[in-house]
Parts: sequence; structure tokens; C-alpha cells
Amino acid sequence: MPKVVLAYSGGLDTSVCVRYLQKLHKMDVITATVDCGQDDDFAEIERRSKTIGAVKHVYVDARDEFARDYVIPSIKANGLYQCKYPLATALARPLIAAKTVEVAEKEGATAIAHGCTGKGNDQIRFDVTMRALNPGLKIIAPIRDMNLTRDAEIKYAKEQNIPISTEAKKYSIDLNLWGRAVEGGDIEDPDFEPPEEAFHFINFKNDEVGYLEIEFGAGVPIAADGKRMSIIDLIQYVNDKAGSHGVGIVDHIEDRVVGIKSREVYEAPAAIVIIEAHRDLEKMVLTKHELAFKKLVDEQWAWLAYAGLWQDPLRLDLDRFIDATQNRVSGKVRLKMQRGSLRVVGRKSRYSLYKNSLATYAAGSTFDQNLAKGFVELWGLQSIIANSVADAASKKQQQKGSNKK
Repeated sequence: MPKVVLAYSGGLDTSVCVRYLQKLHKMDVITATVDCGQDDDFAEIERRSKTIGAVKHVYVDARDEFARDYVIPSIKANGLYQCKYPLATALARPLIAAKTVEVAEKEGATAIAHGCTGKGNDQIRFDVTMRALNPGLKIIAPIRDMNLTRDAEIKYAKEQNIPISTEAKKYSIDLNLWGRAVEGGDIEDPDFEPPEEAFHFINFKNDEVGYLEIEFGAGVPIAADGKRMSIIDLIQYVNDKAGSHGVGIVDHIEDRVVGIKSREVYEAPAAIVIIEAHRDLEKMVLTKHELAFKKLVDEQWAWLAYAGLWQDPLRLDLDRFIDATQNRVSGKVRLKMQRGSLRVVGRKSRYSLYKNSLATYAAGSTFDQNLAKGFVELWGLQSIIANSVADAASKKQQQKGSNKK
């Protein structure tokens, strides 16, 4: 029988896909699980895959690659889609797609498959990446192709004796090193407050104030609270500490690529804190002209990552500009956390453009205030002239109206 490689998470969607690929497409299914830091029981995932009937299971440890080639570029780009979502799932999908293609090529498969629906963004992220890397492989998406609902999947899983978790019956969960997405169930109601049980990292009971210091080197976080550590260890450290102070929930109305507005709930303490610190440090070391242009670049970068266009040449072009701005983004940022609130309370860098001798209002200021008078006059010159011309025209119009009377 022909072989198909299925990007397999072990959850409801991909588990029912195994059986559909076997029964409807008459194919031998090879499942491939890509570890992006989701902290799953991978032995259990393999057991579940083989229980359902996969002929082979492949585990790929991609944590270091995910952190190095996806998360770090996103930090440099202040990767937040619509200024809110830190792109956790969006970043992992092109990597999972790429690894699935690699497995398919190695195993001699004629097709690759995923468990995405036709409503979400993941189908785009998988399909575009897979086609860009190997257009000769057929893509099969049973959930989308059969227009299946979650209720129908659960019913089918029960009929086929496919094991699913209790959590899967409540919510659809996607987790990786950079964040956790919670969907489905009552959360689909935009006026429903997600219960505490829906979250994993967040402590809702801690009232204490906490401080966290993050050090960056050329735009990359290299230490937390004075301890140098790998990017993976640092993210996990910040996740635990920020989450313990209630920081890291994103709850917003999001515009999907397919045109649907959806209510999305994310849990990403480390991503929220690190991006906030990184963005604050950039304000200190980059000029206002660099910041203004980089804001446009960051927004476009986030859109490409979100919209499944990771393989587009523009993303690489933007990376080159972003990397060029990061040479001076080195220093330390101190943040204060309490009951979910987060704010930067201190920062320092050897590349700082902030000069106390210029900014201070106290004695010792080196700023010559006499220079400001001429600057202010020239700065507002056209605005002043425009208002004067408009005022004169208005008075002339009023005078004409009076003469007619």
C-alpha cells in the first residue's frame, strides 16, 4: 500500500486522522511527532499511534532548532500579531511541516497529512510550507476534506475505540516552548471568562510583588536574574516565574487569515515578558527613525509568520534588516510583576542614547534651552501658516456672506 506521513500530535484531530487515512485512503500511516517543547509524554504518544494502527512512528527532537531559528528571530522582531499574540503556534507549524516533509522523503511516502480544519490558520501554515519544500508530495487533510466538526470527531473516536484525553473533550490545547493556546468549548463564547482550570502556568492566588531582570546580547536574551543560561532554560525560567505572578494571559478577538473573527486565549508568560523587555531596550538604544521604520517591519514580519508565509523571501529580507538593528540591543531590563500586571521599572545599556546630562531638569544640565526657541518656531512654521491662511479665508467668506445680506 502507498505510504503517508501524518504530522501527529497525539490529540483528537490527528488520532482520528490515522483511522480515516487507513479506511478511506487505503494507505499505510507513518506518524511523525515533532518536539517543539510541548512537554508531552512522547512514549505515550507513540503507544497511542501504534494502538490506532500506524505502521511506524517517528519522533523528532526539534527544540533547539525551534528556539534558535524561530523563537529568537521572533524576539528580535517583537513578534506580536495584532499587537497581542506572540505567535507560539504560528512559529512551530512551519518547522513541524518541514520535519514532516523530511520524514516523508526518507520513508519514500507519496503523501503527507495533517489534522487541520478548514477554518483555521494552521492549514495554511502546513500546506504552504509543505508545497514550498516538496511540491511533489500530495497533501491530505481529513478533517478539512470531510468538513468534520469536533463533536463528530469525538463520536467517531468512540466508535473506533480511539483513545482521547479528558482534556480534549473540553478544550483544544496546543503547547510548545513559546506558549500555549486554548480553544474550543465554552471559550468560543467571547463573553465567557475562561476558568482557572484552563490555564497551566498562571497562579491566580499569588498577591506578592516579584521582580525579574533579563539581560540581552545583540537582541537575544542571555541571562535572567543574573544567571546566564541557554535560551530554552531561560524561557522555562521566565515562564515559571512570571506565571507565578499571574502574568502571561492573552485574551482577544483575532482576525484569522481565512476571514473569520475568532476569540483566542493564549498563555505565554515568557513570550509576553521577554518581548516587553526587548521592545523597551530597543527604545533606549535605537534612534526614533530606526524605531519608526522597525515598527513597520515588525508588523509585516508578524503577519508573514502568522499567515503561513514563513518560506516567503520577504521574511528573509526582513530578517536581514532586523538583524542589522540588533547589534546595539544589549543591556539589562528590570520588570515588576503583581497579580497579572507587568511593567518595566528599570533598564541600562552601554549603547544607551539616553543622556542624563541632557534630560535632567536639575543643575548640571548641558542642554542649552536658548536653542529651543528657534527650533520651536521652525518646527511649527507650516502649521502656523496653514492655520493663518485658513483663518483668513474663513473671514473672507464670512464677509462675502454679510455683503450679500
